[in-house]
Amino acid sequence: MTTPRLSVVIPAYNNGKTIAETMRSVLADGGDDLELIVADHASTDDTLEQVRKFSADDRVTILETPAGGGAPRNWNRVTESARGELVKLVCGDDIVLPGTLRRQMAILDDPAVSLTACRRNIVDAEGKVLFSGWGLRGLGRRMPGHRAVRSAVRAGSNLFGEPASVMMRKSALVGAGGWRADFPYLIDQATYSRVLMQGEFAPDLTTGATFRMSATQWSVVLVRDQADQAKAFHRALHAEHPEAVSAVDVLIGNIRASMMARARQVSYWILKRRMR
Repeated sequence: MTTPRLSVVIPAYNNGKTIAETMRSVLADGGDDLELIVADHASTDDTLEQVRKFSADDRVTILETPAGGGAPRNWNRVTESARGELVKLVCGDDIVLPGTLRRQMAILDDPAVSLTACRRNIVDAEGKVLFSGWGLRGLGRRMPGHRAVRSAVRAGSNLFGEPASVMMRKSALVGAGGWRADFPYLIDQATYSRVLMQGEFAPDLTTGATFRMSATQWSVVLVRDQADQAKAFHRALHAEHPEAVSAVDVLIGNIRASMMARARQVSYWILKRRMR
């Protein structure tokens, strides 16, 4: 297989019920210039068995990551194995919708763009849509990356979306130091922010992915921890890039992060029966 232009990487953990659908969505949307790398992080279910069913496709590489290190370890392990100029991480229970890979690759044909993101549908455990066309609030046009980062900080929320919504340059991700482990609940947004400091943001305004909610992701404890980490992340970003993120941006973002935490808590109680 020649060197692919795009690497889609899946850090899998206990995704036996969904991983096959996730992989099929990627393989169906890609071409010969795609590689799909899946790293199973010591799953205790049949995830690895399900992944091995795709081993006959020469675009697929299967890795095993020993237990420990949490999500950052497996996210970095699978990404470091990527050979493509472009990289897209997809969690093992999410889906890439038809046309997304080609559309985002075309956006990244412009070397000035370091990252693109699309809208996504939020679905429950059974795949039923809870919210459609979610994301990119205030990010509907191309802009310098640092402005997109500032908008997300002031919103107190990850406006770019979960990884299945995002595609970026591998060189920019490497330049950012890989997936950040210092803010585990914001591993995606914290990493996007460093990537975007190296180039422009260009939105993909089509709904191009699904993100599956679960009761674990939306537990009350997790919501509280996410808010605290968001505030710490805002402060760290200001310290690293005061020219891009001001103290006022941090203040506004921290207030909104607390508001978003309360909104998530309400959402959890309303939707918890559909997230099991």
